[in-house]
Amino acid sequence: MRDVRERTESLERLVKKQRRDPVVVQTLRSAAAATIAYVIALRLSPEQLPLTAPLTALLVVQVTLYATLTNGIRRVNSVVAGVLVAIAFSLLVGLTWWSLALLILAALAVGHLVRVDEYVPEVAISAMLVLGVTTVGDTAWARVVETLIGAVVGLGFNLLLAPPVWVDQAGESIEGLARRLRQLMLSMGEEVAGRPPVEQTAARLHEARRLDHDIVEVDAALRQAEDSLRLNPRVREGLLHRVVLRTGLDTLEICTVVLRVLARSFTDLAKERDPEPLFTPPTGAAVEQLLAEIADAVVSFAVLVTTSVSANAESAEARLAAELQTAAATRDKLAQLLREEAERETRHWQLFGAVLTEVNRILDELDTENRTRRLLEELDRVSQEQRARMPRLTRLRERLGVQEQLWRNRTGMGGRFR
Repeated sequence: MRDVRERTESLERLVKKQRRDPVVVQTLRSAAAATIAYVIALRLSPEQLPLTAPLTALLVVQVTLYATLTNGIRRVNSVVAGVLVAIAFSLLVGLTWWSLALLILAALAVGHLVRVDEYVPEVAISAMLVLGVTTVGDTAWARVVETLIGAVVGLGFNLLLAPPVWVDQAGESIEGLARRLRQLMLSMGEEVAGRPPVEQTAARLHEARRLDHDIVEVDAALRQAEDSLRLNPRVREGLLHRVVLRTGLDTLEICTVVLRVLARSFTDLAKERDPEPLFTPPTGAAVEQLLAEIADAVVSFAVLVTTSVSANAESAEARLAAELQTAAATRDKLAQLLREEAERETRHWQLFGAVLTEVNRILDELDTENRTRRLLEELDRVSQEQRARMPRLTRLRERLGVQEQLWRNRTGMGGRFR
């Protein structure tokens, strides 16, 4: 009986998770929007199979509301432009190989003129489809009607049922990058504490360089999350979320670059001192300990920037501050040991100094005070750009924000938001 209950609870958790999964939600929304557009087009379009309407709705209902609004307008423009080009050609010439070539050239040129971006080929596709039928006039306007139906259904669908927010997925990507950084730091620390061969340190350098590909993937996930926060009625403080995540990724990217430079310093040091160890045993142990402490701080930093609840954020910030304080003490100890080694090994003093400089740079990037200052500066910069680009909308948002805060204060619902 207990096993059955546990299985039932596990199944319920799986179903709830799938319901909240943005991929599942987006799939269901796209299918529903396309079906509704087709049903409406059957009643309003003269075509027997008005497939342009569900196709347009399917393309318009993108993963974010911001993309839906921009893509919907561009797609309607592209189809209408293609239809108009086809009507103009149908009045002058028929469908031949040379007229088709001219039609494609003209349609692509018009697509660039009306600035439909990635939908430029759609202008030529619409023009070819319309020119290839006999009843040009009826089909052309039917395609315009179907396109408008699909676009309106897609836009309305996203306005009534807001698309999913991809912040959690972006947060998981950022934390995954931080954990890969941590694993690489731990491996480097364990190796440099002993007598690693040059090939091994070079392999770690190549591994650090490959992290650039991971950053590109995380950046793509973050861009999707940023778009999902724009103009989404389900999200409050969307600008703050975007800036927190973006500046967090910027910090991890800088740490990745510095770690790659550190791996290069270890490789150069291994070449210079081969077959001797990179450091003396006390210095090697201090390097290993410091990299392990910095690795833990990197993960805590990622948890901090991806945490939305105030209580959890305070706990993550306190843990990060404690880890950075411990790492700073180990850094001071390592600085003294490296100074002594540089005095004994004057040939390698530059590499010893480089190692200390690079770990200092990572600690400085993770520092909570520097993080807060950069965050405020970025918020001010983005807010100023937004005011300059959309002054009326910004004033309206500020007015609504003041009214909402007054209402929350009167009702006793004011609270702290991270």
